[in-house]
Amino acid sequence: MTVIEALAEACGPENVWEAGPADTVDGVPVGWVVAPGGAAEVAEVLRFAAAEGLSVVPSGAGTKLDWGPPPTHADLLLDLGRIAGVLDFSPAAMTATVAAGTSMRALRAHLLKENCRLPLDVGSPAATLGGVLATNEAGPLRHRFGAPRDLVTGVQVALDEGSLERSVDGFDLARHACGSYGTLGVITEATLRLEPLPAARAWVTRPVTTPREVQQLTEALVASPLDPVAIEADLPGVARGRPAELAALFEGERAVALQRAETAAKLLGGAATVEQLPPAWWGRYPFDADDVALKVWGRPSELFAVVYALRDAAGMPVPVRGSVGLGVAHVALPDTVSPERLDGMLTAARTVLLARGGGGCTLLRAPLDLRELVETHGPEPMSSDAARIKLALDPEDRLSPGRMPDPS
Repeated sequence: MTVIEALAEACGPENVWEAGPADTVDGVPVGWVVAPGGAAEVAEVLRFAAAEGLSVVPSGAGTKLDWGPPPTHADLLLDLGRIAGVLDFSPAAMTATVAAGTSMRALRAHLLKENCRLPLDVGSPAATLGGVLATNEAGPLRHRFGAPRDLVTGVQVALDEGSLERSVDGFDLARHACGSYGTLGVITEATLRLEPLPAARAWVTRPVTTPREVQQLTEALVASPLDPVAIEADLPGVARGRPAELAALFEGERAVALQRAETAAKLLGGAATVEQLPPAWWGRYPFDADDVALKVWGRPSELFAVVYALRDAAGMPVPVRGSVGLGVAHVALPDTVSPERLDGMLTAARTVLLARGGGGCTLLRAPLDLRELVETHGPEPMSSDAARIKLALDPEDRLSPGRMPDPS
């Protein structure tokens, strides 16, 4: 039986095809594409792949297939887009179990009818839930509610040999699956902690001039009793043509949210204003489709020093945006940046973070010719915990081979 025949038997002939020129994973050619219609079909595909020694890369909407290192090889591209829908909703427990291929837009619309939300306002709204969890992607609400691994109470994962598991002895499967980039198993569904929709929202936005000012104002907000739901900064660099800004979000009953926002505006001083809508850049990444993208994380009090180090290494201010109250930010660079310049920036950021209490700087996305010349995750080897769970769950390295978990 050929590969196509076996996959067609598992998922239906209309859901399997031999890969064409457009079917790649970040430039890595794929042999076949298969779109299972449920968790049982995912398991069947993985059992076949294990028997044949084929590598498998899962994909949802494909919005982040170019994040992180590309796989070393990809025999099967596992398209999870058909595995969609809210499988269970519990208003009393404020949880929902959702299929991995469900788009974030569809999930948001469904929960809106129930007057609740999943507090993951990610920067790639076209993404699927599975892709968001696999990359541990989060937006401004991370400040209050945490990253995906903080919001997932349970998962169903198809492991490399084709079993469907909700727990694995010795490991917190839900937590480890988030940020694993598909290297430990294929998430088929997840149970999520929800939050009620706030009655009102108000943003305070203040122009800023330096990364140091951002740090000082952020520390003032965090130390205050105002309890902002999110604190974000946008430092657009010299080429973006707009001023740098710090913004904070307040939620709750209308009178309370507005009062806190007005008090925060007085605390921040300057030209701080209270708005009913977020700034245009809120919840968006600073990089465009063709830009090189970095992700930086560390102690919030030290993030400003990393921004200065990146400026010095680049020879000019570069666009930086992120959750400054948590010390997480993204950086945009033109795709024309030289390997030497990029390597210098990564080295500068990592050196500052190491000297100031830890953190990391990851090359999130870049053209292949650049990535081949720099350390994507840094010179540090995979942690012993990450290596242990990879060995336990995917000892043959068939799932997204060569990709690494995101530790942030």
